[in-house]
Amino acid sequence: MRIVLLGSTGFLGHFVLPALANDGHRCIALTRYRPGCRELALLPGVSVVQNREFSTEALARHLEGADAAVNMVGILNEPGRSGKGFRKAHVELTNTLLEACRQTGVRRIVQVGALGAGQGSSHYLVSKGEAEAQLMSANDIDATVIRPSVIFGRGDSFFNRFAGLLKTAPVLPLACPDARMQPVWAGDVAALLARVIGDPASYGRSLDAVGPRVYSLKLLVEFAAETAGLNRKVVGLPNALARLQAAVMDFVPGKPFSTDNYRSLQTANTSDDNALPEFGIQPASIEAVVPGYLAQGKHQRRLDACRRHIAP
Repeated sequence: MRIVLLGSTGFLGHFVLPALANDGHRCIALTRYRPGCRELALLPGVSVVQNREFSTEALARHLEGADAAVNMVGILNEPGRSGKGFRKAHVELTNTLLEACRQTGVRRIVQVGALGAGQGSSHYLVSKGEAEAQLMSANDIDATVIRPSVIFGRGDSFFNRFAGLLKTAPVLPLACPDARMQPVWAGDVAALLARVIGDPASYGRSLDAVGPRVYSLKLLVEFAAETAGLNRKVVGLPNALARLQAAVMDFVPGKPFSTDNYRSLQTANTSDDNALPEFGIQPASIEAVVPGYLAQGKHQRRLDACRRHIAP
């Protein structure tokens, strides 16, 4: 198949593109900045194409002759707090992709959504839900939405981010410590996408993708500290302080946490209907995967300590 992918040059794309390429698909990965993802262009069958205009006309040019489109675009925060950024990235882009597919006769779309989409009051989940509803109501499109929980893997922005924060803070005040999550390995999400891309049985379905176990956010952060070899205390904040922390962080450059993140965490990020086993994928645990990349810092610190001890 000739597959055009949006948002595939980020973290998850580094798992999805190799999976599709290994299955013999020809992948055209659109990106705003091609020099930043040269390594992906080395994959057999993968072309990384710079595309700074995501209008219907621009997408239609790339979709000519394609068999399918994959949309992996998503943001966790936006400039400001109005929700416009989320709507632009999730809802408006999905609309644009739908129109471009209609113009070019491409019927197949696989979209990476979010577990809990359409629930709660966060702009993130609401906009993800609207985008999913648009796809599912398009009778002229064969759509599948994959809805992962928090995605982890080498290069992730979850365990790596918390490990980075823990390195600089002997005590970490944690908002929403009891928030429930079921983290899923990026390799399993990629494998699911590769298996459904040409499977008519997945048309018109929303597929939850979760890991084998449910954790609280506090347990996950403590796991990150232990795995990285950091002796740190994680202190769960009461709800009022969590909301205050989020309101303050709204104005911190880079938004490490935000009011919208706080609202998203009020919705359990778990599922009893995991699609991975249905498609022959045994979900990997954080215990089996995360030490492979997070524990490297611990080993390096041990080596550095040994060198200091034996240095003349």
